[in-house]
Amino acid sequence: MEKKKQTATGEVFMNPRPDFGFRKIFMDRELLIDFLNGLIGERAQITGVEYLPNTVAGEWDADRKAVFDLYCTNSEGEYFIVEMQRCLQPHFIDRSLFYASAVIRSQAPAGKWDYRLKAVYFIAVLDFVEFTEADVRESYVEQACLYRRNAQRPLSDKLNMLYIELPKFKKTPEELTTNADRWFYLLKNLEKLKDRPPEVQGRIFEKLFKRAQINRLTTKEMEEYKTSVLEYDSIKSAIAYSKERGIEEGIEKGERIGMEKARREIIKRLLRGGFSIETVSSITGLGVEEIRDMEKDIPE
Repeated sequence: MEKKKQTATGEVFMNPRPDFGFRKIFMDRELLIDFLNGLIGERAQITGVEYLPNTVAGEWDADRKAVFDLYCTNSEGEYFIVEMQRCLQPHFIDRSLFYASAVIRSQAPAGKWDYRLKAVYFIAVLDFVEFTEADVRESYVEQACLYRRNAQRPLSDKLNMLYIELPKFKKTPEELTTNADRWFYLLKNLEKLKDRPPEVQGRIFEKLFKRAQINRLTTKEMEEYKTSVLEYDSIKSAIAYSKERGIEEGIEKGERIGMEKARREIIKRLLRGGFSIETVSSITGLGVEEIRDMEKDIPE
């Protein structure tokens, strides 16, 4: 049996939530297809995907661009945006609507058109809790679509939003019953494992574990992975610091008390930690100019 190498912290497998690990796994077509099919089910069974440039431009050069973690289409021409969101952001739901709408808008061809659209799926894997109402406190997958309230049926199947809240996923390996469950468990716990659990078997997951092995990374990939993990840990550390200071008090009750102050504190800690403005912009989703304004408030 092949002996698995470990990092200095004892990791055998990559953390799939930082940018590098997330892309390393899902830039494999077969793994991405299996994840999407397990999540979306019969609505849009996928047999092949084509990766697209992850930036969708506005109508004019000056318009804000939408930049995705992963962006692809299937053989039916449907579009899939897959995002890994690492920390709570103000107006995140609005941002996800902006992203999905940008893809809908991009379908318009020049000239005459009958306005027929291809479906767009926005899929966000959240490393935090977004939906805190009592009746969904135990639900780790939230779905949204355009809905006719009076008729109590969908208006259209062309806009589909799915949010996976990893902190809410509490299942043990013995409790995993669906393919989606197995994916959620690994996205939350992969870097903590020393070997593949007996409950997570099959050729696809064998491929995932092999791809996620740290000892298979090249020297360059290892440096990129370490940088990505450092950025991820810095965010988590900043959030923990904010909670200790009481900046985010009330979140457990579904409130958003002091989130603007918490966001600014997190950004300042990242900047003080040596991260570039561009990197902080990529992590937080905020514009470069807004972050520059915050940087001015940091004492020399």
